[in-house]
Amino acid sequence: MAWGVTKVEDRRKEFIDACLKGEQSMAELCRLYEISRKNGYKWINRFKEGDHSLKNRGRAPLKQALETDPEVVRKILEVKFQFNKWGPKKVLGYLKTIFPDVNWPSTTTIGNLFDKNGLVVPRKYRRRVPGKTVPLSHCKQSNDVWCADFKGWFLVGDGSKCEPFTLTDASSRYLLRCLTLNKNDTEHVWAVIDCAFREYGLPLFFRHDNGSPFATCGVGRMSALSIKLIKSGVIPEWIDPGKPQQNGRHERMHQTLKSEVANPPEQTLKKQERRLKEFRNCYNHVRPHEALNQKTPGSIYRPSERRWSGVLKSPEYSSDYIVRKARYCGSIKLHGDEIYLGAVLSREPIGLKEKEDGSFTVYYGPIILGEINHDNEFKMPQGNKRIKKDCVQKNGGI
Repeated sequence: MAWGVTKVEDRRKEFIDACLKGEQSMAELCRLYEISRKNGYKWINRFKEGDHSLKNRGRAPLKQALETDPEVVRKILEVKFQFNKWGPKKVLGYLKTIFPDVNWPSTTTIGNLFDKNGLVVPRKYRRRVPGKTVPLSHCKQSNDVWCADFKGWFLVGDGSKCEPFTLTDASSRYLLRCLTLNKNDTEHVWAVIDCAFREYGLPLFFRHDNGSPFATCGVGRMSALSIKLIKSGVIPEWIDPGKPQQNGRHERMHQTLKSEVANPPEQTLKKQERRLKEFRNCYNHVRPHEALNQKTPGSIYRPSERRWSGVLKSPEYSSDYIVRKARYCGSIKLHGDEIYLGAVLSREPIGLKEKEDGSFTVYYGPIILGEINHDNEFKMPQGNKRIKKDCVQKNGGI
């Protein structure tokens, strides 16, 4: 029954004082204060036990029926302390891999455990926008597409500049290379790519942005590195200018890399390079990936069956093409006229495919460079037409 008053503690104190005086029986006092005799005896006994506050006690059970085992809690917190940037999903995925026979709690329980122990750092939420992933559509299995880019530079403790070069397999997210270079030019980048080709084989496509040394503003966006890729049997693939989301998987890896190795950076460049190496091993073989159903990239990736011989071969063309070898200056001869394409194509074979209207589509291997019209004028495409993929062969020819 209710006490019928606002300040219930004061009313209970009055009831206790009246009982201690002994002037009225318990039944009379309970009728006077409009409570049951059971309720009255309860507060008398609590007062005798030393509980003079006369406040309501908590109703939560002393022990939860489904309380997580302390040993399980200890292992969860150990992983969180070791990998403090991981969330509940990654911690659970890692524990299931290491201890598959343990009945682990849900991600919600693990998240609540982190929150209880002050291990959750609130993050700023950004407005989500739909992503454009059209270039990723042909990325179905390992080595379909490799992605390359330079992580934005940052300074280490001694003031040295660190700008890691990274190379990943788009399907498995496997981090093939993660290191700093002495120079970010064609020679140094190709040396890393050549080494990766020898270790893992050849991909079908090699995706990158439009920065140096991957692209130029010239014909077909071709660079010296693009020529080497095509001659090795790999098709370079440029994302649209200003569209980093088209290489979104690689950019997302960069976000993790920045959080793990550059926040804060090491004191020296040598220590930073060692940290990049450790990150690559952890990213490939320790850290579960949500897009892979909490598996590691290393457990998914398989080397390519297309082995790299180390020999650069110029592209070959079928009988449907007129082949012209570019001169040293990058021009070709057609119908007695000299047509300039670009110096990057110096001494390379160019394929010309005649169209129904008598004009020619100009190719270098699988890459469309532009068109030669009836006046023998070379015109580069206005849009972002990249690759004629249906005519690609394994050796890079068409």
